[in-house]
Amino acid sequence: MQKIILFTLSVCFVVSISAQPKVKKAIFIIADGIPADVIEKVNTPALDAIAKIGGYTRAYVGGEKNGYSQTPTISAVGYNSLLTGTWVNKHNVWDNDIKDPNYNYWNIFRLLETQYPQKKTAIFSTWEDNRTKLIGEGLTAAGNIQLDHHFDGLELDTLHFPHDDNSNYIHLIDEIVVDSAAVYIQTTSPDLSWVYLEYTDDMGHRYGDSKQFYNAVEMMDNQVSRIWKAVQYREENFNEEWEIFITTDHGRGKETGKNHGGQSDRERTTWIVTNAKKLNEHFKQQPGIIDIMPTIAAFLDIKIPHDQLTEIDGMSLTGKLSASSLNATFENEKIHLQWKAMDAKGKLKIWITQTNQFKTGGKDDYQLAAEVPVNKEQFDIDLKNHTASGIYKIVLEAPYNYLNRWIVVNNNALKKQ
Repeated sequence: MQKIILFTLSVCFVVSISAQPKVKKAIFIIADGIPADVIEKVNTPALDAIAKIGGYTRAYVGGEKNGYSQTPTISAVGYNSLLTGTWVNKHNVWDNDIKDPNYNYWNIFRLLETQYPQKKTAIFSTWEDNRTKLIGEGLTAAGNIQLDHHFDGLELDTLHFPHDDNSNYIHLIDEIVVDSAAVYIQTTSPDLSWVYLEYTDDMGHRYGDSKQFYNAVEMMDNQVSRIWKAVQYREENFNEEWEIFITTDHGRGKETGKNHGGQSDRERTTWIVTNAKKLNEHFKQQPGIIDIMPTIAAFLDIKIPHDQLTEIDGMSLTGKLSASSLNATFENEKIHLQWKAMDAKGKLKIWITQTNQFKTGGKDDYQLAAEVPVNKEQFDIDLKNHTASGIYKIVLEAPYNYLNRWIVVNNNALKKQ
């Protein structure tokens, strides 16, 4: 009788544990400077295994080519587009100097720390500036957030990592960064983590399209496999569900593969690997690096404040979407809007403002221009009743997502606003 009671209690305990909702955790990895055509031809078993669970897609960086959001295909610029879900016309990181980031566009760490101060954050990075300048740890303008754990700055330690001409020291640092990340994830399980790996870009700059570059990509895949094993350990032994994204910040030049920064197709064409569930149609349509942030936010149940939501250029790669592919043209005192209906149910509200006060920490006064069915897929905003303006910001508020678009009438409008 006693054995039956103990068995019953054990079964009840297991059922009780399994009935509890899983704790959600997220991690993203940026492997620097790998174009899509290279990741597709080099042997990457770890990435392939993750993609088999979720998916692989070609993606892009660089904003709208020749448009107001055109963004340099440079490392820190790409990182910040991922962190904030915005292009450079908003986040204001134009190069690797990171002179004047606009922290009014909140990054994913600030969003999480503000809404869930009890949750744990971590960064593992070759480059210290990722934490101190992009995330802006401890800066008043960036919200005075403090990450719970960081492992970075080893590129400044020339005693233990003397800088050799072949950048082997960067590979050694990446290895230690990965080992530190894997151990910390397995033992401590932060809620949101960023791992940054540099060596692939160094080999690209030095050798271009070459055996050395391809070998570096294969090394990166091995590094990802160690982090992935730590994630799997947490899922198998704890009541946790992890979402992982692996991507790159830019491609490489077409001629030699040594350079980047421009707007060629190869420099703009990147890739995303994820284990995420319920990937939507937008994931298959060559999404942008800006789409990763809102996807992670949705997974971690982060409620993005309305004013921030109207500025985010990306949209979630998982779950339902109402509309995508918003385009706006200005002609004859009218703004012609076109979009693609992803889920035709319901109506969307079209908002417009002629200011950009958000840029300096203010609030824009949006006016409702119309409310139309999602499946209408187009609308004209008549500007006859509006005063002339150098900039018009349009927001589509749909049942499942927001879209935004700017009309910049003159080249000085962005500077003046």
